Amino acid sequence: MPRSTPYRVVQWTTGNVGKSSVAAIAANPTLQLVGCYAWSADKVGRDAGELAGIAPLGVAASNDVDALLALKPDVVVYNPMWIDVDELVRILESGANVVATASFITGHNQGEGRDRIAEACRRGNSSMFGSGISPGYVNQLSIVAAGICDRVDKITVNEAADTTFYDSPATEKPVGFGRPIDDPELPAMTAHGTGVFGEAVRMVADALGVDLDEVRCEAEYAQTTEDLDLGSWTIPAGCVAGVYASWQGIVGGKPVVEINLRWRKGQTLEPDWQIDQDGWVIEVSGRPTVTMKVGFLPPPDFEATTLEEFMVLGHIMTATPPLNAIPAVVAAAPGIVTYTDLPLILPRGVVNAG
Repeated sequence: MPRSTPYRVVQWTTGNVGKSSVAAIAANPTLQLVGCYAWSADKVGRDAGELAGIAPLGVAASNDVDALLALKPDVVVYNPMWIDVDELVRILESGANVVATASFITGHNQGEGRDRIAEACRRGNSSMFGSGISPGYVNQLSIVAAGICDRVDKITVNEAADTTFYDSPATEKPVGFGRPIDDPELPAMTAHGTGVFGEAVRMVADALGVDLDEVRCEAEYAQTTEDLDLGSWTIPAGCVAGVYASWQGIVGGKPVVEINLRWRKGQTLEPDWQIDQDGWVIEVSGRPTVTMKVGFLPPPDFEATTLEEFMVLGHIMTATPPLNAIPAVVAAAPGIVTYTDLPLILPRGVVNAG
């Protein structure tokens, strides 16, 4: 049964994804924003609604962690670019659950940090959940697609995107963009920078009930033949402007789960990888073989006059899967949980009745 009182929520950071999260929380009657963490000193004291670009909400941003946790939120919505294990341990030990978009699905990419997070959940009787559009929601769709098969040979998720206008060097340089095409460190960089997709492979394998012998990453690259101006930074000619990463879960020498990422920038790529349509293609090879294409379009009333405004759609798709999971995460047993541990996620409080 739906809960009679809203879930008390503290929003953690108000970057691009965090702004969309605040707006979605404010519009959802099943959620109540009670606090907002500000990482930047210039945001402290400002209204969370103002920071999100919406009407004031009467909740001032704060960098006082103790005061925010003393609010006894049901959940912290954690939207930094990267996770901080010490920070998460502090939140989870306080008894607050966490739903996150910050490169977290199973936590295996965190090494010993995963054990610390799990122990913090035990001590705080709290749960930790990570998602987003990809990895996260799209991988859960691949699991749902396999639900009509009596035999599954392999699940593949292909992600393709022209990221020319996605100006985020903080997230793109770590996967290899901008490095010389012959840099011997590229494969290790890509594996580390995209490691959360390896976690998604583990989640899908867990849903299939198989023990993986190995999870590995294979990578390929394409270079720009001319200097590529991306706004805040430039990729010189002869450097990486295309990254392909294939994360594979291996059983008996064969991949049973595969997540492939192909990202390109600019019109001077060599080889000239073609991307017909941004989005995802899911294929469950088996009996029957199931195919699914996942894309997105703006609603008819969506007004965007700049690229930055159009990019808000991507931020919304990243922010909302963890928000919709809040009731299930709050009700879950303590520990690190994924989609495989939760009941069907229901989009409560989002119907537009106007």
